[in-house]
Formats: sequence, structure tokens, C-alpha cells
Amino acid sequence: MTAENSATSTMTIAVRADRPASRRGPGSGVVLAGLGVLAFSLTFPSTVWGLESFGPWSLVALRSVLAALIAGCALLAGRVPVPERRHWAGLAVVAGGVVVGFPLLTSLALQTSTSSHAAVVVGLLPLTTALLAALRTGSRPPRAFWAAALAGAAVVIAFTVQQSGGELSVSDLYLFGALLVCAAGYTEGGRLAGVMPGWQVIGWALVLSLPLAVAGAAVALPFEPVRLTVHGVVGLVWVAAGSTFLGLYVWYRGMAEIGVPRASQLQLAQPLLTLVWSFLALGEEVSAATPVAAVAVLVCIAVTQRAGGRGARGTEAGKPVRS
Repeated sequence: MTAENSATSTMTIAVRADRPASRRGPGSGVVLAGLGVLAFSLTFPSTVWGLESFGPWSLVALRSVLAALIAGCALLAGRVPVPERRHWAGLAVVAGGVVVGFPLLTSLALQTSTSSHAAVVVGLLPLTTALLAALRTGSRPPRAFWAAALAGAAVVIAFTVQQSGGELSVSDLYLFGALLVCAAGYTEGGRLAGVMPGWQVIGWALVLSLPLAVAGAAVALPFEPVRLTVHGVVGLVWVAAGSTFLGLYVWYRGMAEIGVPRASQLQLAQPLLTLVWSFLALGEEVSAATPVAAVAVLVCIAVTQRAGGRGARGTEAGKPVRS
């Protein structure tokens, strides 16, 4: 679930001279960010499955605990040094946004909202992330980029209104809140991914949130009934290992290579992918407007990628960064 990066179209992050830098082509960054989007697209259907066995508070706490244990083992196995003190505030923002805030708010929303509806509302995340990234870094993507981004957001909004009948509910408010906290976490995580490997960004954010997650599980589990089912267990395992750890690992790494604005626009495809999984895994109905929205969103993605690439030329984006 990011934001700055090291070699974006108009922003750069200095690399420490005492550590080797690596540089890959923009194609690898697109692939990595795309894999992250694929992982994220399964989050809502998996959360719905998880809610079959756990309450929303218990599910979020348990997914955070499991993901933190995976991350902690990976950090120990790699003998990764503790981040410098100056990075901990950013890691706290990542933890609050993508480890705690977004999962909790979307889980609360999915108690009454369908996975497909939640997916299209959260489809506004790319634009929200790009806006926060621009404010945070002072970058100025070209006008064509913003025009395509706004067009993609308009498609998502129109699709959401069409699906919901023009009415907003409490679940929509949860989802809009999730947009803001997730975009903040993406923005700060993308920046940190420019100075440390992406898996370490999410790894340390998860470890940082472990005490809160354990306390939350201890409080929530006695009050929320647990009814273990195959779907519930699979959903919990995926949102912990797939969405929270592996998905964010490749996502942050991809953003560090191609920049937050370009990477964030790949997420315009996420709602449509989620609609597919919602139909296949949950049996939710997909409206006839889906193919039209899919084509429009893919066109917007293509335009933002092209515009972002033009913006990168003539800037300092060629400087190597760690990923």
C-alpha cells in the first residue's frame, strides 16, 4: 500500500557514499510495482474471507502480528542493521498508514460494503498518493501527467457513483479515510525506499508496529468471536504474508526505481483486478460498465506512464539509487 522515491520524474534522493548503489532500467521498476498492484488487488477479497473467521479488529491485529514475525525473521536472517534514528519517524508514518490505518479502516468498511465497491472507491488512491508526493517532495510532473491522472480519477468516481446508486454510506467514509492514511504511508515509504531496500522499509515498519499489534490482538480476541474456516484462515494468511509483506516489498522497490507519481498510477488497474477476484472468489456480480471502465483506466495508465517518462528526461533522474 507509497510515495516518494529516489529516481522520480522530478525528484532525487541522495545515496550514501559508503554503500554501493544499483541502478536498473525503468522496465524493472514497472514490473515490480505491477506485481505489488497484483498482490494488493487480492487484499479486499482476502479480507472478506478473513472476516468469516475473525472480527475486524482481531483480523487487523493478527495480520500485523504474523506479518511482523515474517519481517522480523527476514531481518534477523539478513543481519540487517537497525535504521538510523533519522529514519524512524518516517517508518512510524509507514506503520500507521499501511500496517495499521488502511487495514483497519478497510476491514471496518468491508463489514457492510462489498469488495468490488470498496475497490472502486480506493481506486482514488493513485491520485491521492501523487498529490501527497508532490506536496512532500516539491516535484512537478508535466501537465499531461496530471490531466491523465485526473481523467483516471474521474473514471473511478463515475464508476463508484454508478455502482452505489449515487449514495455514500458510513463504509464509504471509512474508505475515504483509508485513502488518506494509505497515501501518507505510501509517500513516506517510497521516500525511504530510495535510501534503503524496499523490503527493509516495510520490514522495520512491521516490527515497529508489533507491540501495538500484540496488544490489539490480546484485547480484541476475547470480545470478537472466532469461527475458524478454510476461507478465514487463507484470507488471514494472504493479507499478512502476501499483501502486507511481499506486496509492499515489491511495491516500494518498484517506486524507488520509477518514482512515486508513475508507480502510483499503476494502481488505477487495481480496482478492476479486484473486481475480477471478487467475481471469481466471492461470486459478486460485475456490472456491464466494467469493461468500459477497464479500457478507460488502462488508457489513462498508458498516458501517465508516457508523460512521466518524458518528465524524467532532462532531470536528475539518472542518478543511481539503492533499491
